[in-house]
This record gives sequence, structure tokens and C-alpha cells, in this order.
Amino acid sequence: MTSIDFYFNADDRMRLACRLAGKAIAQGRRLLVWAPLADSAQAIDRMLWTTPATGFVPHCMAHDALAAETPVLISAAATEPNGCDILLNLGVECPPSFERFDRLLEIVSRADDDRESARRRYRFYRERGYPIADHDLAAST
Repeated sequence: MTSIDFYFNADDRMRLACRLAGKAIAQGRRLLVWAPLADSAQAIDRMLWTTPATGFVPHCMAHDALAAETPVLISAAATEPNGCDILLNLGVECPPSFERFDRLLEIVSRADDDRESARRRYRFYRERGYPIADHDLAAST
């Protein structure tokens, strides 16, 4: 069953997404970033080139010719490609086919609209019995 991690009170969702992507690579995992909006996909693509400051996170779009060899992929469709075991959600809805991944990462900012959509997703997962781990980023600062 997919385990779900919610990261609450993020100051910057994209920066945290980059950090989590780098952590997944360091653990030898492959990660798919679900970015259903073109703006989100472009923003995460740009940030992954410069984060961390001393390097970058190897990534490409899921439809790219190098996708099979790249540890972090960006896509508007969570149903593609095979080989990724972690899904990072940058959308406001539950990603389609999230249950085929080992882990799902949800990042929640302090903005009210983001919190409300995250509460809906949280309830959806909890009602279906998925194990959820909460990470309050405000408590760790």
C-alpha cells in the first residue's frame, strides 16, 4: 500500500520539492513530479537546474528521450512512466493512479487555499486507509 507523507507549513513549495527530489536521488530512488499545470512544471524544471546552489538535480520531462535514464521526471500525467517509485504532487487534487507508487509526497504551504485543498486530499487518503506521516515544518525551525 502506498505510504503518504504530508509536509505542512512549507515556506516555499518548489524549494522543498527540489530538496525532496535531491533526497530521493541520494537514496537511489526514482521520483515523478506530478505538475498538472504548465506553470508548475516550468517552475520546478527551472528550480531543479539551480537547486541545490552547488549543483542541480538531474531531471527531464517524462516524454523526453532521456526519461528512462533520468532519476527525476516531471509530468502532467501520473500514470506515466514506469520505473518511478515515489510520486511528488504539485497539484491541488489527488494525483491519478497514485496507488501504483510506493510513496506519495504532499507539500502544503501556509496559504489558506493550499491548506484547504490539502485537507481534502488528506481526508480522501485517510478514509481509504492509507498510512499517512505528518511532517510539520514549522515545528522543525
